Amino acid sequence: MTHKTNLPDQDAQKLQALDAKPWPMRTLGYLHLMGPGFMQSAMTLGGGTAFASIFAGAAFGYDLLWVAPVAMALGIIVLAAVAHQTLSVDQDPFAAMKQYAGAPFAWGWAISGIVSSIIWQFAQYALAAAMLKLMAAQLGWDAPLWSMGLIALAWCVCVAMLYGRAHRFVRLYEAILKGMVWLIVIALAWVVARTGIPNPGELLGGLVPNIPAEYKGVSGLTVVVSGLAAAVGANMVFVYPYTLRRRNWGPAHRRLARLDLGFGMFVPYVLAAGLLLIASASIFHFQSPELFDGKKITPWACAQVLAAPDRLGPTVGLWVFSLGVLAMALSSITMQMLCSGFALSVMCNKPTEGPTYRIGMLLPAVGVLGAIYWSDVALWVAVPTNIICGLLLPIAYIGFILLQRNRRYLGDAMPAGVKGTLWIAGMCLSTLVLVVFLVWFAIAKLPGWFQAVT
Repeated sequence: MTHKTNLPDQDAQKLQALDAKPWPMRTLGYLHLMGPGFMQSAMTLGGGTAFASIFAGAAFGYDLLWVAPVAMALGIIVLAAVAHQTLSVDQDPFAAMKQYAGAPFAWGWAISGIVSSIIWQFAQYALAAAMLKLMAAQLGWDAPLWSMGLIALAWCVCVAMLYGRAHRFVRLYEAILKGMVWLIVIALAWVVARTGIPNPGELLGGLVPNIPAEYKGVSGLTVVVSGLAAAVGANMVFVYPYTLRRRNWGPAHRRLARLDLGFGMFVPYVLAAGLLLIASASIFHFQSPELFDGKKITPWACAQVLAAPDRLGPTVGLWVFSLGVLAMALSSITMQMLCSGFALSVMCNKPTEGPTYRIGMLLPAVGVLGAIYWSDVALWVAVPTNIICGLLLPIAYIGFILLQRNRRYLGDAMPAGVKGTLWIAGMCLSTLVLVVFLVWFAIAKLPGWFQAVT
């Protein structure tokens, strides 16, 4: 194990110059260097977030606006620790987890990264294919869903293959994802501008944590747990340290990494999730509650409803909304492919490049079948899928808590004093909140959900 000291790269030199500047100038300079945080945004702004936000808005109006910022803040506490550990010690994260936290945590962390990536690919491809088919129909092309799924697959494979080819391709890949993240936010902001906010006085109340009563058969607890699980997934926690290492970041980048998580991950995620929830609430909860019966709502149906002449019209309802949601699915697919590639490589003790890495990247491609078999599946099915993937996350959280307090691993970089205590307390709180809600859901709702879907 080697503790990182200095990295003779251009970014480190820029950081040294920026650190001497006042806070506003320093922060603006940091914005130019950000990247891994936006990659995390691209991963979490996928079908899980879209489904959770649409359902939350349709069922409960603005009541669950608090879920996205709270869930992301709890996740960032842990991801900030992951960044601190990765940037302080020059050791493969999987090897470090296995050596200092225990093999069960390391293997559970890696396997959960692959499994959660594969599980979610089905819903992501179903979402992407539906949006592509909808846009193709507007151009007079009645395309079969399987062909749209293949188009999505081809795009994602090409984009994912850019990553790791060379340093310039890493930056190009990050630039593509940054563009897709802001496309999502801008598209959804335009949708909200057109739908309006029927009850603006209730927006602030929605930021106060609460669990609403059941509405049209939809449990407030279930949607809350789904939202908490959708914000930060096990696959995100796995791929994040490897994107940091691929960037050649070191101790000089630790402050940048924290700001990157804030500006690149927290802000876009909260904006996109909140805007999608507000748009859904405006249409399905306040203006036309008869359109939402509790379960039978699909991405296709959402776009069709929004495209009605008395609502958003075909331009905003079909094109802007569909492009925003399509970007959510495609960006998430490519990041999940990277996660699977990294995970298979380290489990096989192979370099995070080459044949093993590429095979791992293609493992989630089986999810393209979702474009066919999930085409008519209601958004409701994705809610418990969020929760199932969320069950895998505490394994990783506990492993990183153990690493955060291991001086043999971190040496002098181990956070100490009040800061170290508060950091560990925050990580424990994040894990506890997730576990409590998942257990609560399992006891109170899971049996009834299985009965409902069967």
